[in-house]
Amino acid sequence: MSIQKILIIDDSAVQANYLRSILEDDYQVTVVHTGKEGLEQAMSGEYSLVLLDVIMPDMDGFSLLREMQESIVTKYIPVIMITSLSDTYSEERGLVLGAVDYIAKPFHPMIVKARVNTHIKLYQYRLQIQRQALVDELTGVANRRQYDNYSAVKWQEAVRLGKPISICMFDIDLFKLYNDTYGHPAGDKVIAAVAGAVDSRLQRVTDFFARYGGEEFVALILGDDSRQAFDHMKRIRQQIEELRMPHRATKTGWVTVSIGGVTISPKSGDDYNSYLMMADAMLYDAKRYGRNMVVWSNGKNEQWREK
Repeated sequence: MSIQKILIIDDSAVQANYLRSILEDDYQVTVVHTGKEGLEQAMSGEYSLVLLDVIMPDMDGFSLLREMQESIVTKYIPVIMITSLSDTYSEERGLVLGAVDYIAKPFHPMIVKARVNTHIKLYQYRLQIQRQALVDELTGVANRRQYDNYSAVKWQEAVRLGKPISICMFDIDLFKLYNDTYGHPAGDKVIAAVAGAVDSRLQRVTDFFARYGGEEFVALILGDDSRQAFDHMKRIRQQIEELRMPHRATKTGWVTVSIGGVTISPKSGDDYNSYLMMADAMLYDAKRYGRNMVVWSNGKNEQWREK
């Protein structure tokens, strides 16, 4: 398991360094001395815990905590407030704003270690539960729930950046016949193998791939133009055929997929679902034209067919 990262935000170098000395044997500790630096560091999303001093000159701990609560990147990172022993008002206010705990000065090393360890364990457990809720159990790729959340975010990102986005729909050819012939356990292995092959080709930070349901998958690609996305999907389709998984009902004798997609440069007010339906229509055409092919639209009434 990788070492967990802790961020200490405190304008007192003496106090911050003392906290670091307590924790650095067990964690990777970063120290900053202003609220602005702290917010910039926290926005990296790398930290499992933030120790935050209440009183700082440029931005107090409450203001910084409020900023963190308003960002999707930082709102779930646990924050422990640093207060003086008699400052019950700050403790109460910090907890109301979303802090998970407080540590009182002067510090007691064993108490600091115990509270930090508890909240890091709770954070890691919550992340694990969240990942399990958003991952398809059979294939290990994103599930429909994660796709529903992610597609809206990615669409808005494409609008904001003025970049093209491609929506791709995949379907395993004649899969019902495969299940009828080889059995459902074999069918599950095929779904997992296809998912793994596609996922291995969609590893860029601008790529997203999910199981849409049954033998269907969906991918989102940000930044590629129509031709780049079309060519990329052709290579993926070929890679799946080259897995050489027997399927007597197909023309090739192997498991194959049909792929449909569309590339657009969305503008504010455009409807994502209308383009998803267009990608699905391209998938339908791929099957209608004979399966085991990619059919693509550039969003401008032009359709490209692989074969």
